[in-house]
Amino acid sequence: QLQLVESGGGLVQPGGSLRLSCTASGFTLDYYTIGWFRQAPGKEREGVSFISSRDANTYYADSVKGRFTISKDNAKNTVYLQMNSLKPEDTAVYYCAVADSIVTVVLGQIRSWGQGTQVAVSS
Repeated sequence: QLQLVESGGGLVQPGGSLRLSCTASGFTLDYYTIGWFRQAPGKEREGVSFISSRDANTYYADSVKGRFTISKDNAKNTVYLQMNSLKPEDTAVYYCAVADSIVTVVLGQIRSWGQGTQVAVSS
């Protein structure tokens, strides 16, 4: 069973930073793509950043490019999302998800979702 657990959310002031973690169990990151998504109140869930399995190709939404960095530690079976220069519009529940490839994660063909972690950016 593919399971994901997110952590690292919280309240931060505009311009601040947070690092989210997504720890996988029941599978290894070597064979799957991990994506970070977010959903703000009243809005649809959107893809934020993805990292592929073995070659670690990455994708970023235009809204976070240059501010967010996705990375993974295969030894810890964990994917990270480093979020810098946070803005109020980054406020959302952040979810990680596992898929077979970046193509399938973009298509929404998700094998499993985490429970989400709240990020709030406010002064």
